Order: sequence, then C-alpha cells, then structure tokens
Amino acid sequence: MEFSAKVRFAREQLHISQEDLARALNVSYATVNRWENSRTKPLKITQSAFLSFCENHDVDFDAKKRVGII
Repeated sequence: MEFSAKVRFAREQLHISQEDLARALNVSYATVNRWENSRTKPLKITQSAFLSFCENHDVDFDAKKRVGII
C-alpha cells in the first residue's frame, strides 16, 4: 500500500481530520495534505513516527486487504 493510501486509511479508521493527524505528528496540515494527495513523501523519521502512531492507535493496514477494499 502506498504511503498516501496509508495516511487516508488511518485517518478514516480513526475518524480524524488531516489537521488532527498533523497535530498528533507535529507537522503542518499542508504536509499531511501533500502526503495524502501523493505530492510528497515524508522523511524516514516522520514516516516512522506515523507508523508508530498507527500502531499505538490499532490501525491495521492488513485489515483493508482482508475485507477486499484494495
């Protein structure tokens, strides 16, 4: 799954806005928007922070595959 899809999926699972995710990761709203729209990718350290955030909030990217969304 591409990073942009992970960002959108995580936000949808957690019912949070791009602004909420940005605040949680200590980045700007514009940054999250660029990630989600595949305009940029985060630095590895930020990508790691995002994945840790998802793990801490029980976002299961494999669940998307199991229910046939992708």
